[in-house]
Amino acid sequence: MKKRKMHGHTYKFEITIDNQVINGKAVDLNKFKKIVQKEVIDKLNHSHLNNHLEIPSVENIAVWIWNQLKEKLQDIYEVKLFETEIHWVTYRGE
Repeated sequence: MKKRKMHGHTYKFEITIDNQVINGKAVDLNKFKKIVQKEVIDKLNHSHLNNHLEIPSVENIAVWIWNQLKEKLQDIYEVKLFETEIHWVTYRGE
C-alpha cells in the first residue's frame, strides 16, 4: 500500500463586521484580534485540519470559522477564506 503525502495550504481570511460607527469606531480592534486569535488561529495554525473537520474543504473551513466566532462576535457579517489569491469562498451564516 502506497502512503499518501500530506499537503498543506497557507490560508488567509477576512472577517467582516456589520455594526454602527459610534464615537468613530465600529468594533474594539484589540478585543476583536484576541477573539480571532484564540478561537481560530490558535486552533488551526500548524494543525491537522482533519482533527477539526471531517472534510476540510475551503467551504467547510469557512463555515467552521464562522461557527467559532458567531457567539463572541455577534456583529459578524461574513467570513472570506482564501485558498489562493484567486480562489476563495465567502460565507455569511446562511
